[in-house]
Amino acid sequence: MIKGSPLEIDFEKLWKEGMFDWHGKMPDRMVDDELEEAFWTQSMKKKKDKQTDDYAKKIYEKIKQQIPQEASCIEIGPGWGNYTFPLRQDVKRLTLVDRSESVLSYLKQYFENDASVQFVHSKWEEAKVEPHDVVMGVNCFYRMYEMNATLQKMNALAKKRAIIGLTTGPIQPHYVVLDEQFGYDIKYPRRDYISIVNMLYQLGIYANCEMLKLEREHRYDTLAQLYEAQSKKIRSLQFDMADVKASLEPFIAIEDGQYVYRYPFYAAIISWEPVK
Repeated sequence: MIKGSPLEIDFEKLWKEGMFDWHGKMPDRMVDDELEEAFWTQSMKKKKDKQTDDYAKKIYEKIKQQIPQEASCIEIGPGWGNYTFPLRQDVKRLTLVDRSESVLSYLKQYFENDASVQFVHSKWEEAKVEPHDVVMGVNCFYRMYEMNATLQKMNALAKKRAIIGLTTGPIQPHYVVLDEQFGYDIKYPRRDYISIVNMLYQLGIYANCEMLKLEREHRYDTLAQLYEAQSKKIRSLQFDMADVKASLEPFIAIEDGQYVYRYPFYAAIISWEPVK
C-alpha cells in the first residue's frame, strides 16, 4: 500500500462522506435493507421482457474487450441485466451476486435452464464465492461503505481481470449556468469514479481507466414538467423559476410535440490485472 506523498488524501473517507445527503444524514436506502428491497421489487415490476438501457450497449462493447475467451465471471449487482444478458453470451460460466431477492428472481426466469449461471443472494461484502477469471460490476457500488475492502475482494477473487464501470458527469449544463450566472447553490455529484481510481492506486493497484462519451436524453410533454424535473438539484432554499427557464432555453429542442433535453455524460471503465 502506498503511504505518504504523492497521495496523502484519504479517498475512502471522502467516498464515505459522499454517501451522506446534503443535510449530513445517511439516506434511508443506504442503510435500510428492507427499503432497498422494496425499491428493487417495484423496479422489477416495471421492466418489460429483457428491457435494458440503450447506453449500456456501448459500455458493454468496451467491457467485452477486457474479457478473455472461455472465461468464468462474477457479476456484482446485476440489476435488471444491462450487462448480464450480453455477458452470458461471452463467458463460459457466470455467477451473479446481488443482495436483492427481487433482482435474482427476475433474472432467474431467463436462465432457469442454464446450469452455467449461478445465483448468490448476498451483499458483495459478505458473499461466499470462489475465484473466477473475471470479477466485474457496473454502477453497483452506491451502498458500499467500506470501499477499500470491496476493491480488495474484487482483486482477490479475480484470476485474470477485474472491471468496474461507473457512469459519471458532467452535471447537466444548465445547472452550471444556474451556478455561475445566477449564483445558485447546486447539488454537484459527491462521489465519482476518480475516487475509486485513487483508492486502487493507494492499494498498490495501477488500474487502466477509459472514458466513454455518451448522451442522455429526457423528453417531456410540457414545459412545466421539464422545469420541475430540471430544478431538483438546486440547493438554494429559494429560487426564481424564470432563472431556470433562462438557463434551460439554449439546450431544449422541440421534436414530435415534445420538449427534448439532451446532454453529454460519460462512462468510466476501470480495469486491472489482479495484484496478488
